[in-house]
This record gives sequence, C-alpha cells and structure tokens, in this order.
Amino acid sequence: MYAIVIINGQQFKVEEGKKLFVHHIRNAEAGQTVEFDKVLLIADGDAVKVGAPVVEGAKVVVEVNTPLVKGDKVIVFKMKRRKDSRKKNG
Repeated sequence: MYAIVIINGQQFKVEEGKKLFVHHIRNAEAGQTVEFDKVLLIADGDAVKVGAPVVEGAKVVVEVNTPLVKGDKVIVFKMKRRKDSRKKNG
C-alpha cells in the first residue's frame, strides 16, 4: 500500500514503515506525529483511488525522527548563449 501526498508543495510517494526525507516541517520535534491531509492517490494492491484534486477523508500520519537535517547543496546555473547573461545560485 502506498500513497502520493503533498508535503510543503512537493509530491512524495509514501509507504508504511519506510523513511522519507522532507525538506522542512514547521514546528516539528523528534518523536512528534504530524498529519498530512493532502492525499492525491491511494493504491492498495489492484485498488487505486485517485482524488480530484485530493482524496476525501484520507490522511497520512508520520512520526518525525530528526527535525532538521540538511541535504546536499543544490547549484542552479542559468545561461543564455551569446548574450553574456549568466546567473549562478548555490
């Protein structure tokens, strides 16, 4: 069984018993449970339930293990050829 959930504007595939890295959850502490109610899809074997836009009455409850973990640094580089226009973030 898995579900597609929106967390902080991003879509994640969550499964029971699996760990998930999410960028930042406000006011979350270790051991605390957090509920997410923006569930887009629920799949249980062959039965798939798709919301329009969300599945009514569905929610995902997670437990926070570590409240703040920094991920890898992301570098964004934009360039337009022959225009001497370059922009680097990160």
